[in-house]
Amino acid sequence: MTATLESSCAVHPQVAIRPEPFGALAYHYGNRRLVFLRHPDVVRVVTSLADHATVRDALVANGIDEKRWPSFVKAIDSLTTSEIINVH
Repeated sequence: MTATLESSCAVHPQVAIRPEPFGALAYHYGNRRLVFLRHPDVVRVVTSLADHATVRDALVANGIDEKRWPSFVKAIDSLTTSEIINVH
């Protein structure tokens, strides 16, 4: 499923996110995929997705400039492909 601004998303329950100086590592214990989250803003948004009704709400709550939203949606959509994030 493709992620959009109106999608409801959350980190997959089998994923652990470990903070790192560059952002974070996301590891899926089920499929053994390791993904680098290369920016602290992305980490903040991804880890807060379950706390908000939509991706848009998470971006607003985290103070992400609207001009950057397309890149965040693209990143979140990519994370759904690797099963790091579930779209509901």
